[in-house]
Amino acid sequence: MSDPTASSGSSAAGSGASGPKTPTPTQTSKKSKQAATITIGALAVMNIVAVVSLRGLPSEAEYGLSSIFYYVLAAVVFLIPVSLVAAELATGWPETGGVFRWVGEAFGPRWAFLAMFMLFIEVTIWFPTVLTFGAVSLAYTGENQNIDAQLAGNKVFVLAVVLVVYWLATFIAFRGAAAFSKVSQWGGIVGTIIPAIILIVLGFSYYFAGNTPQIQMGWGELIPDFSNFSNVVLAASIFLFYAGMEMNAIHVKEVKNPTRDYPIAVLIAAAGTVIIFVLGTLAIAFVVPQADINLTQSLLTSYNDMFEWAGIGWAGPIVAVMLLIGVLAGVVTWVAGPSTGLLTVARAGYLPRFWQHTNKHGMGTHILFFQAFAVTGLGFIYVVLPSVQAAYQILSQLTVILYLIMYLLMFAGAIYLRFSQPNRPRPYRVPGGNVGMWLIGGLGFLGSLVAFIFSFIPPDQISVGSPAVYVGILVGGAAVFVILPLVIYALRKPHWRDPESNFEPFTWQIEHTHPGTVSKSSVPTSVLVEQALAGTSASSGSDAAAGPATGTAAGDSAAQPGGTGGTGKPPIRPRPGPAVGGSAAL
Repeated sequence: MSDPTASSGSSAAGSGASGPKTPTPTQTSKKSKQAATITIGALAVMNIVAVVSLRGLPSEAEYGLSSIFYYVLAAVVFLIPVSLVAAELATGWPETGGVFRWVGEAFGPRWAFLAMFMLFIEVTIWFPTVLTFGAVSLAYTGENQNIDAQLAGNKVFVLAVVLVVYWLATFIAFRGAAAFSKVSQWGGIVGTIIPAIILIVLGFSYYFAGNTPQIQMGWGELIPDFSNFSNVVLAASIFLFYAGMEMNAIHVKEVKNPTRDYPIAVLIAAAGTVIIFVLGTLAIAFVVPQADINLTQSLLTSYNDMFEWAGIGWAGPIVAVMLLIGVLAGVVTWVAGPSTGLLTVARAGYLPRFWQHTNKHGMGTHILFFQAFAVTGLGFIYVVLPSVQAAYQILSQLTVILYLIMYLLMFAGAIYLRFSQPNRPRPYRVPGGNVGMWLIGGLGFLGSLVAFIFSFIPPDQISVGSPAVYVGILVGGAAVFVILPLVIYALRKPHWRDPESNFEPFTWQIEHTHPGTVSKSSVPTSVLVEQALAGTSASSGSDAAAGPATGTAAGDSAAQPGGTGGTGKPPIRPRPGPAVGGSAAL
């Protein structure tokens, strides 16, 4: 795939040397068409599979028909904005780093490191919650439902499953991503898509067969009761249901017409995701009384009740195994993902060399071990709290809080970059110009902020012990995980940077300015670096002797790929004035 760029000069100023040429618009168009390998339908399905999970449906079944309102609201104010904004960021700044790159271009590496750390810690906390669902699925593979229910609520059993499965997944991850790529593909189909279809078909068959639903029916039930703020707490977790759509944004360049086709694929995926969540939630609400809904067990009991009604009770353990396969596939896949991203950032100089240790498969062993020990510690929350359900709720809400911090930084960064780097090539742009970005990005930011605030309110529907302890754990946990990366960043040392790191400097580093300084450059970072290095190698005198610099260890000062004076400067900015200049960013 090629990175479309604007035409610029190709000769090093004053040196007579030819720098790397950027493709013309015609060449870019031809390459884009050659790279277009993903159809609208395929991209929509990829997004649905990346987002949809069944384990959270019981929490929203608490709301009955009003859950439809929450799902649609979250899709409008979060799912669609995330998808569109991430597509612009991924195509405008496709260099290594993901959200770290995007936030760093806007606000600098301090806040970029915070965003990346939030993603890593959020996933770490997410593991015990998803493995709790896996433990419950394992418990329901027995033939006696009463014994299965008792086992699913046993804190020691749940803790044992969480720890055994996670450590097993960690050791599998040591062998590299190739060891479990196929498990991820088939696990999503067997463990999510097929069970979702079964749940929806049986649930609505139960309803249309004339059985009395366990929720109040009527148009008035579609509107939630806003008089009680605690009713919105569980609804805030819907935002995390939709999290992850940004992961596939990088594929926008593989679509034939990104400006037209990507929004269509996003809308199809959003509609499909909402339909699956709404119908799956209602299927549970039809069968399980609201007073009996359990966050960790109700999905399995719903399947068992439906199978008994359909006369195929023997199918319950089979679906439980399928759900367990889906959980295991997801965990094994996600163990290596964020940890690999953190490893890339660490090698760029943001974590001590100890955390950069890798094995022969290129996996960050020390980071993976830290993640495993953190999951082990979080798992013991199940022993401290009054019930498995309470622990599940607290960890789920903490996951939401940390993930939303990352999204707040991402939305703010996208809006800011429209003004600080207005001419940056963006193969896909949020429609509507700057006004459209303010509306869509601002809507996503405000939606995330509201969900963030509501996440600290204890829910009435679930017993979490003392409300003060509940809020204290969330506030304390969030504070610790926000302060920790800021402290690490403040203590960074030049020798932390791996000399072999290929992390490209930020645009403002190359131009020797500060984060947020308005840049008129219309050339991507990768091309800026290539041109700067080519110009430096071709220069003579003091500029040539200086050689290219790649920035400081932590990347907090402006990188100096070219000389700062003389005639050997490469033309890395298609505008009047010095090609490289300005002050180091503090």
